[in-house]
Amino acid sequence: MIALLILPLLVPFALPALARRTLDRLAPAVALWTITGSAVALAGCALAALGAFVLTGLLRLPFFAALGDLIQPLHTASDNCVLPLAAVSVGGLAICAWTCARSARRQIRAFRAARTAAGRGPAAGDLCVVDTPGADAYALPGRPHRIVVTTGMLRSLDGAEREALFAHERAHNAGGHHYFLAAAELAAHCHPALRRVRDVIRLAAERVADEAAASAVGDRRLTARAIARAALAGRDGGIERPAFAPGVASGPVPQRVEALLAAPRGRRRAGAWVALLLAACAAVSCAASATGMADFHHRVEVAQGEAER
Repeated sequence: MIALLILPLLVPFALPALARRTLDRLAPAVALWTITGSAVALAGCALAALGAFVLTGLLRLPFFAALGDLIQPLHTASDNCVLPLAAVSVGGLAICAWTCARSARRQIRAFRAARTAAGRGPAAGDLCVVDTPGADAYALPGRPHRIVVTTGMLRSLDGAEREALFAHERAHNAGGHHYFLAAAELAAHCHPALRRVRDVIRLAAERVADEAAASAVGDRRLTARAIARAALAGRDGGIERPAFAPGVASGPVPQRVEALLAAPRGRRRAGAWVALLLAACAAVSCAASATGMADFHHRVEVAQGEAER
């Protein structure tokens, strides 16, 4: 059981490199779904493994053994490792809960501030203009979805570049990219290796919006120029917004511009293999976690006298 539950804690360390390769080799939309799904699955398996370690350690203590109706000691393959692993798991879960709660408070506060700022300025359809010299533009989820742009950003772009900018942000709202970014943020707090995957997911969401904007305006070079100029203008700082509200200047802009200026590539066979490897990591982690939990449940039943070894 111990070995099976340790595996979900080790597999996520392979995900950052695989995620980057997946984004390089697959269409951005496919990569976004694949990477996010794998990250969420691995985060859930890691939490399940930590929880199983905690429960195993607690049931080794007389008070909790009595609460669990254990009539004999709970035995595992490595009894000497149970209590230390349980103690480490308690610390890991506590850190995860604390960082998640702190991030949630920060994101909620930023979301409310962004919605308030968007409500003050003039609106035209889904477009809200915030009067501030800082250059910024982002897609703000909610009811209804909004595209928030500052007057500083509007002054930094010409008319055609503004259209590309608006198309980019509308693609974020239409694609529900805030859900992907929120899932990536949550997964990043569940396992340290998934923090680097969060950046890849953010880049994938931007690449999807870049391609959608280029298709909408019919000019990849114009879209690349708009993104580059928006990023340069945005260096002076924008307005407060939550991390799940994607902006046109997010992510490694030079890499995004290079991808837009390059000729669109067809699907390569290597991309499918990388995606399958990524999915295999998630499947192995889920299988190990499920098997470990099933073994733990069987050992509890044995200790309760309800099953045989």
